[in-house]
Amino acid sequence: MVPFLVVLSGLAWTVAYAECIRVGLRDRTYAMPLAALGLNIAWESTYALHGLAGAGGAQPVINLVWALADLVIVYTFFRFGRAEFPTLTGPLFAGWGVLIFASSYAVQWLFIGQFGWADAAKYSAFLQNLLMSGLFIAMLVARRGTRGQSMLIAVPKWIGTLAPTIAIGVYEHSPFILGIGILCSVFDLAYIGLLRNAQATARAPAAAAPAPALAVRRNSRPKAGSLPQSE
Repeated sequence: MVPFLVVLSGLAWTVAYAECIRVGLRDRTYAMPLAALGLNIAWESTYALHGLAGAGGAQPVINLVWALADLVIVYTFFRFGRAEFPTLTGPLFAGWGVLIFASSYAVQWLFIGQFGWADAAKYSAFLQNLLMSGLFIAMLVARRGTRGQSMLIAVPKWIGTLAPTIAIGVYEHSPFILGIGILCSVFDLAYIGLLRNAQATARAPAAAAPAPALAVRRNSRPKAGSLPQSE
């Protein structure tokens, strides 16, 4: 069961990342909150390289695929993201982004130094997933709409976290992971509900708009000098 959950998580997050790329390019924005993006690419690249250099297995390969997808999302951030922060100059925006990504790598390495590779991978992953779940809600509110967001991000993101919650929290008997994973699901389901409501609200004005009045044809006018026929 655990291998199945690992593969399910890998597929779900891969779908979410691919949709982040598609939606980001379509809407000319970035589709993942910046802090979450920084922590994700730091985690995935760090543990992909460590795993591939060691025992290998499915998870390091999945991590590598995720890291490569994250690189494209990082591109969308630096390419389109400044529009979300109109008060920042170009150099300030770029410097702020670099600082976030550098800090994200520092956080991952501090976790490894404190907890070791095995525990750091689990603890940091679930804590940053909890942060991400809250940040997606904040992004929806800040943008006042669904720009750069879709259900094909929201639902796979939830499944991608739920699967390892069951694998580690239940099958490996980790109360900490189970508790954080449940909190992730609470925020993820709240985000799905809020996003669905926002999408319905965005569609409502178009559906409620009155149909355009039909133009009156010229030949429907009575000719000059003619009398209207009585009924």
